[in-house]
Amino acid sequence: MDISITSSAVVAGSNATRDIGTAGETIVAGKAIYLDAATSKWMLSDNNGTGTRQVHGIALNGASLNQPVSMIKSGDLTVGSVLTAGTDYWLSATAGGICPRADLATGMDTIQIGVAKSATVLTVAVVDPGVTL
Repeated sequence: MDISITSSAVVAGSNATRDIGTAGETIVAGKAIYLDAATSKWMLSDNNGTGTRQVHGIALNGASLNQPVSMIKSGDLTVGSVLTAGTDYWLSATAGGICPRADLATGMDTIQIGVAKSATVLTVAVVDPGVTL
């Protein structure tokens, strides 16, 4: 089950590495996104989609098609949800979704997004070893 992120509570920490770009679709703050090589626009990552099984960051703001979107690539991210400190979180099969490791299923890629530092802060450090379950 994906974590429930409060988009209005999404805030990058002072140690965050950020980037900015153009949205290729509607994006909500707190969603996992990747840079589409063909369009050079940011799209929602999706662990059961073709070509979308990658994560380059987490959106810091909402954006519609062709609007600017900021993202955190690494560092602390307040998500305003109930995390479990020490638990690792991964790209889910829901577009832009983030879930605990236990929710990954056969056929999904193991793309770790980060580890919960506290009940509200996720330390973003994307790791994609290229392994499919």
